[in-house]
Amino acid sequence: MNLQWLTRRNRFKKPAPLKRTPWQWPGIVRNWRVYARRAAVVCLSVGGLAGLTWALDRPIRVISMDGAFQRVSPGEVEKAVMPYAQAGFMSADLDRIERAVESVPWVDHARVQRSFPNGLHVTVVEEVAAARWGESGLLNTRGELFVRSATHVPAELPRLSGPDGTESQVAQRYLATQGRMLEAGMRIAALRLDERGAWEMDLDSGVTVRLGRRDVDERVDRFIHTASQVIAHRVNDITYVDMRYSNGFAIGWRNAPATLPAAAPGAPSMPAALPASRSDARAT
Repeated sequence: MNLQWLTRRNRFKKPAPLKRTPWQWPGIVRNWRVYARRAAVVCLSVGGLAGLTWALDRPIRVISMDGAFQRVSPGEVEKAVMPYAQAGFMSADLDRIERAVESVPWVDHARVQRSFPNGLHVTVVEEVAAARWGESGLLNTRGELFVRSATHVPAELPRLSGPDGTESQVAQRYLATQGRMLEAGMRIAALRLDERGAWEMDLDSGVTVRLGRRDVDERVDRFIHTASQVIAHRVNDITYVDMRYSNGFAIGWRNAPATLPAAAPGAPSMPAALPASRSDARAT
């Protein structure tokens, strides 16, 4: 049998007719009762929620609060809340009220909650002053300037200063250095950053430590482990310690002694100690 001829013949074979299925209603029409019930449930739920909200949205009558209230008065908090409390118990915007309370001086952050049936409860956390900034500014523990002109500045706070916009940088330097100084038995009374980027700190003993612009962390370590041991018994006679040298340090005396101390251990070729009235312009 010639199979090639059969193959060509089958190529012209008519396809089998398609089976026609009976026409059916769309599913949404067949199941209209199910969809209608669902729509009714949704409408009833939304309507009930709206009705409940309307029934509960009564005027706010009570504003309660808690907090330390050492620097912030309850009256200041209530004054910040009242413009937003007129909206009603349910429609009051809690986020906006919190931001309004946090705009009050000395407020770090606030939390506002609804207090059924017609009140608001405000929790206030006050700022913690970690340092002074300039003459009368105050920095918190995050290095943020939260008061620019305080009427009362705690005298025990360290004084930080620097160009505008460097508050956080100076505060972070202070926090990082103060811990190391405390471990060595010393305390920073003031920390300054000048316009050239040079650092300088005053100790509570009255000694000024010049750190310069470069390798500040290394110079702090060198002061703690070397220079502080040399000046430990003469702090009342010393004006400053200049750490802006790669191989030593210089001491400024209130009254230059006839005999100067020897170089500190581990600091070869230490420059000669300088009287307080002199300085070395080469130090950076």
